Formats: sequence, structure tokens, C-alpha cells
Amino acid sequence: MAEWQKSDWRNKPRIQMPEYMDEAALKAVEAKLSSYPPLVFAGEARRLKAQLGAASRGEAFLLQGGDCAESFEQFSADGIRDTFKVMLQMAMVLTYGAKVPVVKVGRMAGQFAKPRSAPMETVDGVDLPSYRGDIINELAFTPESRIPDPQKMLQAYTQAAATLNLLRAFSTGGYADVHQVHAWTLGFTEGEKAETYRDMANRISDTLDFMRAAGVTSDKMHSLQTVDFYTSHESLLLEYEEALTRLDSTSGKWLAGSGHMIWIGDRTRQPDGAHVEFARGVQNPIGLKCGPTTTAEDLKVLMEKLNPENEAGRLTLIARFGAGSVGEHLPRLIKAVKEEGANVLWTCDAMHGNTIKSATGYKTRPFESVLREVREFFGVHKAEGTIPGGVHFEMTGQDVTECTGGVRAVTDEDLSARYHTACDPRLNASQSLELAFLVAEELSAMNETRQAAAV
Repeated sequence: MAEWQKSDWRNKPRIQMPEYMDEAALKAVEAKLSSYPPLVFAGEARRLKAQLGAASRGEAFLLQGGDCAESFEQFSADGIRDTFKVMLQMAMVLTYGAKVPVVKVGRMAGQFAKPRSAPMETVDGVDLPSYRGDIINELAFTPESRIPDPQKMLQAYTQAAATLNLLRAFSTGGYADVHQVHAWTLGFTEGEKAETYRDMANRISDTLDFMRAAGVTSDKMHSLQTVDFYTSHESLLLEYEEALTRLDSTSGKWLAGSGHMIWIGDRTRQPDGAHVEFARGVQNPIGLKCGPTTTAEDLKVLMEKLNPENEAGRLTLIARFGAGSVGEHLPRLIKAVKEEGANVLWTCDAMHGNTIKSATGYKTRPFESVLREVREFFGVHKAEGTIPGGVHFEMTGQDVTECTGGVRAVTDEDLSARYHTACDPRLNASQSLELAFLVAEELSAMNETRQAAAV
């Protein structure tokens, strides 16, 4: 069998990708990107893979979250900081519930391209190509804005590099100090409607107080001040991905230098398609979205293609079925994994199957539906004797009104107040943290069940 090359995907059927009108301009951008430094490094990707392997065994838990689609216009240091901050808060709460380390992976520094359900969009009788993310075209509904522009890949690279620079500074510069993170969380539980989460927050406080009394303090323990934080995105625009792919001199393997972890979407997981062909050849951890149309046979073929050595931490299966449908679809896929003896990490994307149109005309996701899908995910794994290893949310640290519900109840009428997403609705900071408390309760109950079984 011929050795894999980073351009092999070009010989496979491609979908959900733009057709650039100026081939010379595209080639010039690809050449320039190919000369730029990679955004991430092989050692980081290997470290993430090892941590995801631990999560697949129940020795860690994956929290993956961030923007639906990163925006050029809304890019700011404050936005990065706010999302990083709420993910740290969520991770602390989840760590307390799971009693294992939480692996933190942002949908950041690369989540610029989006698959669409239709190639064209119609507004007031006018048909134009769909918006596919800022790395490809623009949101404004004009013919000029919707033309794919390869120059946007260079802007995406610059923004991703700046984002990673700030994330690395936050991760190691003291901003992630465990005591400071918990102080932020206590602010959330002060509200009257959040009092149900105060008990767990107080127990976390007691734990930190005990650690301090025992001499385990931030100034003595560097690990209490720093965190590992990784980036991920859907590997959709393969010209961009190929241009940033590098041969790792240490291992002799290819690395997708665009992000620590890349995933294949539910629309682009064709076993003989371009996206699977690209992902199978890089050493990064790979995510695979599994929706209601994923068949057991397709999953078996994909697991063999994407993880032929059956390496722990290499392949994360991201279940996305919708509340009320998990019990119908997840057990048959778990059975397929068991039949193959495959090493996978199971996580729950409780966002994509729960999108509805509100009475006021906005695309939204009810908080209660998101929570229900998470609980169904945990319930199926408990029944099957398998490990629910993580959660995957579209979220932001900003106070947006895009998903309804939560303790600070967002109603249909509220959606218009701060609806800022360029694509799909995101959980806001309060909803994200509330969800972390509720998932922590599920993890805590799972731990108690395990301990009782071990006695």
C-alpha cells in the first residue's frame, strides 16, 4: 500500500467545500500558508492523545466547548478570556463530580468553517450561495459577500495564532489559579435561583480550605496555577488543513498543524470521502460525529480507517442524536464498538440534535433538551456497562441570549436582545456553568454506583 500523502484527499469525492473561482489566487494562498509555522506541535497532540486515552478508561473526563463558528468581526481578547474563564469554572465543577482530571479542549483557534444543510439560501425570493464560515465567505446577504475568497484563510491563520498565543498565556500565567477560578464560581451560586448548586460549591470550598490548611497552596504547587488547554475544530476546509500539515521529525508521522484535535462532521464522514482520507493520515486525536444516520457497518469501517492500530485516545466518537432519540441509536453503535473490540472515547454533543425555531422566529436550543440528552447519554452507558467519557457543547463566555431556559431563564421573547451568533445558538456563561453542575451530579452518582459495586 502506498504511503499516505497529505494531498491524497484530492483524489476522493469532496463535499461541503467551496469551489474557488480564481485557481491562481488559491494556489498562492496555499503556498504562503505552507511556509508559515504550524499553530500546534506534535508533542502537544501526543500529550492530548494520552489524556483522551485516560478518559476512554474512565480515568479522566473530556470537556470540549466553544464557538459554533468563530467570527472575524467579533474577535477580541475579552471574548477569548471569557470563554476560557467559563471553561475553567466548568472543569473545576466537573472535576469535583467525576473525581478525575478534566481534559479541557476548546472549539477555538480554528473553528471557522461550517457545513450547511443546503448549498443555497433564499431570502425574499433571492437565491445566493450559503454562508460557510468566515474562512470561506461572508455573512452579509449580497452576491459579492458569498463568493469564496481564499485570502480569508490567511486571516483565519492570523486570528488562530493570536488566539493560541493568548490561551497559552492564560494557561500558564496565573490566570488559571484554582482558588481564583472557584471564587468566580461562587459568584454564580449567590443568586437565589442558583441556590440548588450552592451545596456543591460549598463542598468544593471546604476541599480547597483543607488543601490550604495542609500546606497545598498555589505558591507551592505550580499545578494549582496552570492548566493544559487544547484547541480543536472541524477539519472541513481541506486546502487550509493540507497547507498547515507538517512531517514531525521526532516520530516521522504527519501532523495537522492547524489544531491539537480535529473532527469529522456528521455530513462529511463518508468512508471513501475526502475528509476521512485526510484525517486518517495525521497523528492528531480525531473526533467523529455520530448522528442518527450513522450505521453500525459504516462505524466499523470508519473505526478501522481512522484508528487501524486501535490506539487509545486516537478516536473520539461524538454522539449527537437529539433528546428522546439517544436510546434508539446509541446502543446499536455501542454494540458495534464492542463487536470490534475498538478503543474509543464516547462523548455527548447535546447541542446539534436539539435545534428548533422559536415562536419569535429565532433558531434556538432549549436548555432542558440539552440536559435531557446528556442524561439519556449517561443512562445508556450505565445500562450498557460502558464509559461516558465527555461532553461537547457550543458555548460562549459572553452574556448572549441564544438558547432558552436555565436558572436565569431566557425566554423566546428574550432571544432578540443579545443574539450574536453567526451560525448556531450557543449556551451563555450562566447556562454553561449550570450545565456543568448538573453533569457533575450525574458523574457523582456514577461514581457512587461504581464504589457500591466494588464493595
